[in-house]
Amino acid sequence: MSVPEPTIQVQKTYQVCLVVKDIQKAMENFWDILGIGPWNVYTYEPPELTDTTLRGKPQDYSMKLALAFVGDVCWELVEPLEGPSIYKEFLEEKGEGLHHIQFQVDDYDKAMAAFEKKGIDFLMGGTYKGGTYAYMDTEEPLKMIAEFATRRPGGVRPPPERVWPPQD
Repeated sequence: MSVPEPTIQVQKTYQVCLVVKDIQKAMENFWDILGIGPWNVYTYEPPELTDTTLRGKPQDYSMKLALAFVGDVCWELVEPLEGPSIYKEFLEEKGEGLHHIQFQVDDYDKAMAAFEKKGIDFLMGGTYKGGTYAYMDTEEPLKMIAEFATRRPGGVRPPPERVWPPQD
């Protein structure tokens, strides 16, 4: 029996994301219970958030997110703000909880082409300050949403709008 080649080969599990209703409360809970933090907080919204799509159609949306690292794994909390999004759908259908895992690949464009060839569609995507992200429709075959992203120019994320807990 021959084993087929994988659609893509992930190089690293980069991020674990939860969708939450109240990002401040979620940060406080993760800090209090697990010691995860400090959290860098960002608001992704136009005009810095561009080329946003939802199921292949242009769609404006925004979200607040918080990022903290445990070792080399990024924990992300997302609170949806304006506009339809897969985050809002998730909250309505399932409530708060684990939403997606982001993987790194060597070649983002090649990975996206491989998904398209396999018939796996984009759920949602966009570009924020030079970094492009795409959520793939992998819930049926993988029982989770997979996210992939390009690296920002210089590989550096912009400074956060705030850090919690505040650093002295």
